[in-house]
Amino acid sequence: MFKQVFQKSKNTVILVKDSHALEQVDAMVLPGGESTTISKNMVKSGLFTALKKRIDNKDIAVMGTCAGCVLLSTSLVRPSDDIELLKAMDIEVQRNAFGRQCESFEYPIVFSSFKETYPAVFIRAPAITKTGKNVQILATINEKIVAARQNRFLALSFHPELTMDARIHSYFLELL
Repeated sequence: MFKQVFQKSKNTVILVKDSHALEQVDAMVLPGGESTTISKNMVKSGLFTALKKRIDNKDIAVMGTCAGCVLLSTSLVRPSDDIELLKAMDIEVQRNAFGRQCESFEYPIVFSSFKETYPAVFIRAPAITKTGKNVQILATINEKIVAARQNRFLALSFHPELTMDARIHSYFLELL
């Protein structure tokens, strides 16, 4: 199914590990994982500075899933000196808002652009606790914001890559 989505979009997917590879893309997915580790690796490789420049120049679309959502934020509920934030979106994020790894779950969310619910997978998921006026809230669970968009940036608390449902990826590609 994902192959079909990317074939329809006529986009090529490449692995971005450094600033040279970043120059070749119009969009980037910041994956889930551990936000502190991802941040440190991006800073060490020079990718953080290069991506921040592209974000500030508004010439790249970015989707952040789970830890990527954290990195796209302007602030954290509990600030950490160990994490550099890209400050791409006017959002505040609470890390691990839904509990620890053993409390991971799948939940059918109502995503504002979809007619049917989306099977979102949450693993040590963050939640967006505050949004600025230019941020569009796309989905919530029990008043916790789990998906938001600002311009060409998409922040998700969940892992769309862990489902066979490609609607989130198609939605992101429409931002290009």
